[in-house]
Amino acid sequence: MKTTSQPDLLPDPHEDAALSRAMDGLWARFLPDIRARVSVLETTARAASEGALTATQCEAAHSAAHKLAGVLGTFGLTRGTVLARELEVMLACKSSLGRDAAPKLAEATGELRGMIENRKPSA
Repeated sequence: MKTTSQPDLLPDPHEDAALSRAMDGLWARFLPDIRARVSVLETTARAASEGALTATQCEAAHSAAHKLAGVLGTFGLTRGTVLARELEVMLACKSSLGRDAAPKLAEATGELRGMIENRKPSA
């Protein structure tokens, strides 16, 4: 019985390198927006720690967390997606967000900032 030949299932290193370069280019393009969203979260954490968080700030931070959750995994920052989703959930419960939530907000936001600033280009 004759079998048909199977296509080579190994990835083409040239295609992998091109994809990595393209992803690094997208990262560079969107990094200012990503940083701005983290800044919104940092401002929110400070306002929460001071007991001065407004509904508008909370809504902006919720939106920023939602957008970060959607994009960070695309760039290999799976932990960043998890943290951003946790923040998104936390920020959706506006009535329970107060000074006691500020340390968690600050910790998660700091971890996100570090992750983003230390992301290495794809190899």
